[in-house]
Amino acid sequence: MAKYLAIVDGDKDVWGATFPDFPGCHGGGASPAEAIEDATRALRQFAADMIADGEALPEPMGFDQARDWMKRERVAGGLVYVPLVLDKRRSVKANISMDAGLLEAIDAAAKERGLTRSAFLASAALDKIEGHR
Repeated sequence: MAKYLAIVDGDKDVWGATFPDFPGCHGGGASPAEAIEDATRALRQFAADMIADGEALPEPMGFDQARDWMKRERVAGGLVYVPLVLDKRRSVKANISMDAGLLEAIDAAAKERGLTRSAFLASAALDKIEGHR
C-alpha cells in the first residue's frame, strides 16, 4: 500500500489538502480532518481514473522531496501521509480468528447498519487504515 503526501492548509473553517504527486487532486472541508478525509476519497478516485486510462501511478514523493517542492513552489501548510487503498474489484476469502464476544458485537453492529459481516469488517478496516475516527 502506497502512502502519498498531502499538503494541508487553511484557516478557521476553510481547509484544503492537495497532493504534489497528483496535480489537480484535492479535497476540502471545514477542518483539517475533514479536508484530509475528503482528499483521501479524492485520491482513491483520481488514482482509479488514472489506472482506467492506462496511466501509471507516480512513485510517492518522499518527505524531504515534498518539503523542497513546497519551498520551491512557495506553498504553505503542513504535510500528512495519506494511504492509497485501491479497489481491486474482486473479493477474496480470508480466515481470521477473534474472541467470540467481539464477533457477536461485530455481527450485531453490522445488522444494525444493514451490512454483512464482511462489508462491516471491510468498512471498519478501511476507516482505520485511512485514519478516520
